[in-house]
This record gives sequence, structure tokens and C-alpha cells, in this order.
Amino acid sequence: MSEHSGVTYTKVDRSYFEKRGLRRYAGVWSLWALGVGAVISGHFSGWNLGLANGWGSMLFATIVIAIMYLGLTFSLAEMSPALPHTGGAYSFARTAMGPWGGFLTGLSENVEYVLTPAVIVYFISSYMGGIFETPDAYLPLWWIGFYVFFVGLNIVGVELSFKVTLVITLLALSCLVVFWVSSVGHLDFNRWAMNVGEGGAVLPEGNGPLLPLGVTGILASMPFAVWLFLAIEQLPLAAEESVDPQRDMPRGILAGIFTLIFSAFMVLWINPSIVGIGSHALGTSGEPLLDGFKAIYGDGIAKVLALVAVLGLVASFHTIIFAKGRQIYSLSRAGYFPSVLSVTHGSRKTPHLAMMLGSVVALAVMFVLWFSLGADKGAAVIGGTLLNMAVFGAMFSYIMQALSFIRLRSKMPNMERPYRSPLGVPGAALTVLIAVVTLYFQLSDPTYRTGVVWVAIWFAIGIAYFALIGRNRLILSPEEEFAMQMTEQGGRKA
Repeated sequence: MSEHSGVTYTKVDRSYFEKRGLRRYAGVWSLWALGVGAVISGHFSGWNLGLANGWGSMLFATIVIAIMYLGLTFSLAEMSPALPHTGGAYSFARTAMGPWGGFLTGLSENVEYVLTPAVIVYFISSYMGGIFETPDAYLPLWWIGFYVFFVGLNIVGVELSFKVTLVITLLALSCLVVFWVSSVGHLDFNRWAMNVGEGGAVLPEGNGPLLPLGVTGILASMPFAVWLFLAIEQLPLAAEESVDPQRDMPRGILAGIFTLIFSAFMVLWINPSIVGIGSHALGTSGEPLLDGFKAIYGDGIAKVLALVAVLGLVASFHTIIFAKGRQIYSLSRAGYFPSVLSVTHGSRKTPHLAMMLGSVVALAVMFVLWFSLGADKGAAVIGGTLLNMAVFGAMFSYIMQALSFIRLRSKMPNMERPYRSPLGVPGAALTVLIAVVTLYFQLSDPTYRTGVVWVAIWFAIGIAYFALIGRNRLILSPEEEFAMQMTEQGGRKA
């Protein structure tokens, strides 16, 4: 054993890492699909709840959040090829801020990647229950079925996982394109998109104010605008499964964010503008894209359209399960989580134990809520509180990643950087500022506060574990070894 910066490293032999090997496969388009697929469900539903504050409020909120994600993704495009390890956010923070910074960042991402698929699978199952007319009591069976199937796909192999990701991401985007094209001749922006008045009242003739709730409406819409981009940051987790991360990672990340920005503003413009729907109705809708299709084509093919709408949810569910496995794997391989979780499948070379445990934890949370609170209240908590917890975890990790970027630029200016962010430190600082404002709104609004409290409890448990046990069992994984070398050499690779 050896001590360093208040933590203790356990020496391991070559067999430790042989049992934890990954397989390289992903190129730039696989990475693009991984990032876009993880987010695309937010373009099908969830974002629209911000329309309750008025279309203009959601527009400005989306612009602000898009700026935050541009700052974040350009920072990731620089850090990920410079530190091409599966740890992603944890790896960046570990190099910039030491073991505690890495652990806290990894813990916050863990909240996001464990809980986000749980929320998505709930919505998928609700759709499927409606299509096949199964009772609400059977929803937990749908949850289990989808988890088993898609965790299984991710275990079978990285090649299949990325191929499925590419196919379902393209199908989901095609669905959106069909929706946009179909809307031609069915749009009346002023009458329908602008039908939210002062205090959130509906205006039958439209032509309402741009900001019916003022600046407060913009702040209230920001957490929902996050749903249009949430999880694009997972791409660096595929670094050790990328064929050429130094070249392809920046290209995949930036292609992904610009694809999502274009899609986000198309959805924001078209969906509320369709005749017969409007911002006021979409502000409380659980199925905005399906509502749009029904307004255009009628209710006669509702079940077929519902299946189409499920595509986006499935794309995100599948890709975030991939990210969850790698995120738990990287923290486990370095000893922050129990090291057994980083053992990979003998022939498939996928982190099967990490994916299975993360999924079991998510299902356990869902089952406890469902059966302790009852179907109706449990559904509201799963679709609301868990979502807020995931967003809170994401915002905290964004702050830590942007701070890591700033600190690496200052602390390690000579570190080899195959790509440099044109936004630099100002872009990262803007990311921190916007993320802090979003977190502040979550903390000040009682609707979000319950989720924040539960995240705080999870953090307290994790910090106690690391302080008492984890920090004495760290292992020199690639992330840890790289961070120590960079520190010792003043940021210059040997």
C-alpha cells in the first residue's frame, strides 16, 4: 500500500486489470449516436412543461440552457481527448481537484445515470400499457421487462450496443423530421403558441405577451429546458471503447450538441404552433409529440403514433444504461466503489455487474415508491421527484466539470491537448454561472426541494462511505495513475 493526498492506494497485479478489460469499437458516428440518443427522449416529452410559463419564457430559458451546454460540451471536447479514460467527469475532476473532487463529481453523476433511466422506463411503460391496454397494476412488469431486455443488449457486446444505439437514434430523429414536415399547413404561431396570458391564463384568441410571467417565468422554465440536452455529457464515458478518442471524441461531442440544438428549437417552434394544441395545453401534457401527431392525422391511428413516440424514449433508455454501466465501472475500478463491480464479462468485455446493480437499485427505488405510496402518488413521485433528483445531480456535475476545465487550464497549461475549446475559460465560467442559477431555483422552489433533499441524503451516505472506507482502498487505475503523473510533472506528459 502507498499513501497520497490523504488516500491510500492498494497495489494490484496485472490480473486485476485483465478481469476489467474493455473492447474498442466506437467511431465518430457511434459517439454521435450515443450522445444524441441519450438526450432525444427529452425532445419527445418533458421539455414542454416549461410552456406553462409562456412560449417566450421557454424560448429564453432554452437559449440560456443551450449556452450552458455549449460551454460544457466545448470543455468536454478539450478534456476528453486529453484524458481519454472511461471515468469521464470523475477523471477530469480527479486530475484537477484530487481524489475528493473526483469522488464528489462521480457521485453526482451516479445519481443522474441511475435515476434518469428509471424515469424514462416509467414513461415507456405508460405508453406501452396504453397501447396494449394493460392495467396500471401491470406497469412494474413492463419496467422489469424493459430493463432485462436493454441491459441484456448492453451486456451482449459493445459492437451490438453501438449498432442498436445508431439505429434507434436515427429512427428517433427520423420520427421528429416526419413530424416537422407533416406540420406544414397546420401551423398558426400567434394564435396557438402565444396563447398563455398574464398569470398563466389561457387566451382563446392567442397573441399573448412574450413573457406573461416576466423574468420569473424564464427561471421557472430552465429546469425543463435542461431536458432538451440532459445526458449529452455522457460521451467521455466511452473513451476506452473509442477506436481513436483523441480524434473522434471532440467530433462526436460537438456534432451531437449542434444536432440537439437544431432539433430543440425546431420542436419548440413547431409543437406549440400546431392548430388545435397550443402552449397552454402542452404545458400540462405528458405526450406533446403524440398530441401533435393526433392534431395532424386524427385519433384513428393513435396506437401506431404512440409506438412511434416510444422510439425517442427507448433510444435514451438504451444509451443511458450504457453510460450508467461505464460510470459505475470506472469508480469501482479505481476503488471508490467496491472493486467487484468493475469486473467485466469474460468473453463480452462489458461491465455487466455494474449495469445490473445500477438497474436493480433503480428498480428497487421505483418499487418502494410504487407500493408504499400507491399507484397514483407513486407515479407522480417517479415522474417528478426522481426527475428533479437526476437534474440536480447533473447540474452539480456540470459545475464540477467546468471548474475542472478552468483549473486544468491554470494548473496544467502544458498538458497535451489534441483539441482546444475556442470558448476557453469564459465558456466554462458561463456554464458554472448558469448551472448555479438553475440549482438555486431548484432549491428555492418547494416543487423541486424534495428531490434535492433526497440527493443530499445520498451524498451524505456516499461521503461517509468514502471517508471511512473507500479512501483507504483506492487502486491505481488509468485515471488515478494519469492524475498523479500530471500532478508530479506539473501537467506535462512524460
